[in-house]
Amino acid sequence: MRLTSATAGNTSDQAAGADGPRPVDGRSGPAESDRTAAPSGGFLARATFLSALLSVAGSLLGLGRDQALARLFGAGAGTDAFLVAWTLPEIASTLLIEDGMAFVLVPAFSVALARRAAGSAAPDPVRALVAASLPRLCLVFAALAAVLAAGAPVLVGVLAPGLPDPSLAVACTRLTATCVLSFGLAGYCSAALRAHRSYLAPGAIYVAYNTAIIAAMLVLSRHWGVRSAALGVALGGCLMVAMQAPSLWRRLAERPVRPAAAGDGDAERRLTLALVSAVLLFALCRQSQVLIERHFASELPAGAISHLNYAQKIGQLPMSLALMLCVVTFPVLAQAIARGDTRRARDRIERDLVMVTGIALLGGAAITACAPQIVQLLFQRGAFTAEDTAATAAVLRVYTLGLLGHTLVGALARSYFSEGRTTWYPTGVMAVGMVTTAVLGAWAVGPWGACGIAAANSVGITLSALLLLRGLGRGGVAVRVRRIVAELAKPVGAAVGAAGAGFVCVQPFGSPPAAVTAGCLGVTVAYLLLAWVLDAAGARSLAPFAFLTLRRSLTRRHSHGR
Repeated sequence: MRLTSATAGNTSDQAAGADGPRPVDGRSGPAESDRTAAPSGGFLARATFLSALLSVAGSLLGLGRDQALARLFGAGAGTDAFLVAWTLPEIASTLLIEDGMAFVLVPAFSVALARRAAGSAAPDPVRALVAASLPRLCLVFAALAAVLAAGAPVLVGVLAPGLPDPSLAVACTRLTATCVLSFGLAGYCSAALRAHRSYLAPGAIYVAYNTAIIAAMLVLSRHWGVRSAALGVALGGCLMVAMQAPSLWRRLAERPVRPAAAGDGDAERRLTLALVSAVLLFALCRQSQVLIERHFASELPAGAISHLNYAQKIGQLPMSLALMLCVVTFPVLAQAIARGDTRRARDRIERDLVMVTGIALLGGAAITACAPQIVQLLFQRGAFTAEDTAATAAVLRVYTLGLLGHTLVGALARSYFSEGRTTWYPTGVMAVGMVTTAVLGAWAVGPWGACGIAAANSVGITLSALLLLRGLGRGGVAVRVRRIVAELAKPVGAAVGAAGAGFVCVQPFGSPPAAVTAGCLGVTVAYLLLAWVLDAAGARSLAPFAFLTLRRSLTRRHSHGR
């Protein structure tokens, strides 16, 4: 089977889907040969919908977590101390769950599954990969967690040298350091399950994680203060592993469908130190934006770190939702490259870049138009004051200037690492962006405070995105960079016009819920109209198919009702 397009209406997708639906929940899966073959468009749509649904649930609980933090502890010295300790989970999630571990392990498991399906000689390639990698990684993660817990005072001094009383941050850091082990195991399970095209358990991990943090704060905040949130991080990490371990065990216990053959001719890709180092350094440089922000913000009045954090949490929601498409298609991309189908891989990369950009920019336009009302609606209660709302909203609008860069970096990185081979270009590009952010942040923090830090973040990540886009055609997959740039310009223009329309719609309303509703409606209508005019992301061809799909779905339900 060939790699089918995710574009709606493709007849080859419909033909591929005729083989029957493939489950995405991990409880029962396709045969091994089917798992390495190209999935149907229907499967990709279901997997993307499931992942997006779980991502929205996790993000809503994440907002609930931040609301509980703001309500219980406000935006002051206590929350600043916790957010310094929160740096470890943020870095660990990027390195070990979202980017680093996935970029290394998804291609490795894709090759192992392809060799298993082709009848590779014993031992089973998938189990051999687990036996060779998991015990060593566990030891590394456990040792690193112990070192970080022991060195918490030094770490806090480096991250936030301006804190007046670092003892609370040190206590919280020792609790959050456990996430290095738990997140590492959770990321390993997620990568392995997604390579097996199982998306339910990996998608639900942040639901469990945020639930644990919220529960810990509500139950223990009176006695433990903000340390209750740090304890919730430790408990939530353990839940992330517990949710996925049974599903992964069932996958590993499966027997290869085809009998073992003498060999399959595929080159085995090992998890070399160079590959792991390149991926982890890339992810670390990407996450260093947060480290730089908190380092400079620690010198500002109390609450600046909190304002940056709340703004970032809101600003990253459109990006997180948009990148769910790449999370689903990354195993598909890696498996296409493992089969040598570079043309289909190229089409997949180009299509994903345009789609994720369009989704993220729609959300960014809504945030820009309604920033003060969104912050007021979400956080202004309890210890979170109107002054905190104004400061957070100002930072949030600056953050949205870098939303396109953050989204492109997240999508482009998967293209560079999908071959499972060592490449240092993305790491070098992110290092350039990191240095740019640091230099601009040091210059801008004095005159503009937290907004200057956010602006430096936006410039640095945008520069990294442009450099990644420029170098995209140099790898094994010959992507048409000029065509991508031309396509990306369309949703950018639509987003600018939609943000202006949404800002106008917000002005007549004093109530935050009414203002947010009017602004989002105005942004959505304007964005869709401009996307149609500009034909952004193939809007003109997608609209008739979406109508046809909806009509068929309604007709199918009606026939079942009879």
